[in-house]
Amino acid sequence: MSRLGNLGARLYRGEVGYDFIGNRKIWYGVSILITITAIVGLAVSGLNMGIEFKGGAVFTTDEKPKISVSQAHESAVEASGHEAIVQGLGDGNMRIQITEVDTATANAVKTQLSHDLGIPESKINADLVGPSWGEQIANKAWTGLGIFMVLVVVYLAIAFEWRMAIAALVALIHDITITVGVYALVGFEVTPGTVIGLLTILGYSLYDTVVVFDSLKESTVGITRQTRWTYSEIANRSINGTLVRSINTTVVALLPVAGLLFIGGGVLGAGMLNDISLSLFVGLAAGAYSSIFIATPLVADLKERDPQMKALKKRILAKRAAAAAKGEDGEDDDRDDERELGAGTPETAGAVVGQRERPRGQGRTPGNRR
Repeated sequence: MSRLGNLGARLYRGEVGYDFIGNRKIWYGVSILITITAIVGLAVSGLNMGIEFKGGAVFTTDEKPKISVSQAHESAVEASGHEAIVQGLGDGNMRIQITEVDTATANAVKTQLSHDLGIPESKINADLVGPSWGEQIANKAWTGLGIFMVLVVVYLAIAFEWRMAIAALVALIHDITITVGVYALVGFEVTPGTVIGLLTILGYSLYDTVVVFDSLKESTVGITRQTRWTYSEIANRSINGTLVRSINTTVVALLPVAGLLFIGGGVLGAGMLNDISLSLFVGLAAGAYSSIFIATPLVADLKERDPQMKALKKRILAKRAAAAAKGEDGEDDDRDDERELGAGTPETAGAVVGQRERPRGQGRTPGNRR
């Protein structure tokens, strides 16, 4: 068995683990700090909206220009008075994108570019893009996002419980805020591809969260019939039990996205790949983080407010205090708790308590076996 697989098995059995729930205030603070940074970046820098949202003109040459990309950029900015994006195409031609220009300005810019690029005006194709199309895309995206959030809350409330639905919603908002904030801080252009990427990461983020929630739901069957583990402790075991799985799925998803972002967009210069790859990369990483450090600890916080869980925690603490005073370990009671907690689902008990079954005959001497 590989080291990672062995670690996953030990986490599942409870032999090792990290106290995610006990240290939740640290991670809450880290998330709040990251979120505030993202919001400040969004407020100060704003989003670099693409031509589809602002409107403008796109000029594509059918003949290789006689100047470099940087010189073409200077020429486009000087001719239009607006910021321009110039990309070199594979066949030596160029694509020049200028935002917020009307038809009259576009014609004048085309004439100036023809002179500066050293190619006939007939060899430059000009396409005007109106801002209304991008506005329609944005409105549909917001509508789709709203419908998605409502459906998520309804589904999780039915399949699990309302506390998990609230926690998942908070985690999704957390992921979107961080992703949008990174776009503002980095200055990448926001295009319809970015919107698609944002909507895509919601599914990945929700998947990781539901995996932990499902484990937690199974592990808390009959929780009030035992007096060894609080809800928070079982929630922590659920996170540890699915930790390696979450890491594996996230890494496998991030690798191809990283290839698009760093190799396709950075090394090969295919800037259009950055539109969707950055949102996917940041969103996937934020989704894995929020499912472990935000969603489940938040569920534990909400659940511990329940009167039954409060009473259970009180009984558990009283039992531990009494056992400590008597110097007992409560092993026999713990085994009864295991059977109660895992009633009807034998596998669940082992997953929750993290203890290995004692092999039959263990503790007997060879001479006593029959």
